[in-house]
Amino acid sequence: MQKQTSISCMAALAQETRLEVFRLLVRMGDTGLSAGKIAEGVDANATTLSRHLTVMEQAGLVSKERQARQIIYRVNFETVRGLFSFLLEDCCAGDPR
Repeated sequence: MQKQTSISCMAALAQETRLEVFRLLVRMGDTGLSAGKIAEGVDANATTLSRHLTVMEQAGLVSKERQARQIIYRVNFETVRGLFSFLLEDCCAGDPR
C-alpha cells in the first residue's frame, strides 16, 4: 500500500460515524449490510450516511453491490489488510511478533 492510500484510509476512519459504520460492517463480514440497515445500526439519517459511505468507498475501505432494490455495502478486507501491513512493516526493529 502506498503512503497516500494509507493516509486516505486513516482520514476516512478519523470520524466517529464512519468509524462506527466501519466497525459494524466488519462485524457483518462478507454478508454486508444495506444502507438502511447501516443507518439504523449507527443512528444516522440517510443523507448523512450516504456522504460517509462515499468517503469510505473513495478511500477503498468499503465496496457496494446492487442487489435488486438495495445497495449492499461490505468492508474491503484486502484494503484493510494492506493498511495494517503498511503500518506494521517496520515494527519492532524487525521482530516478527
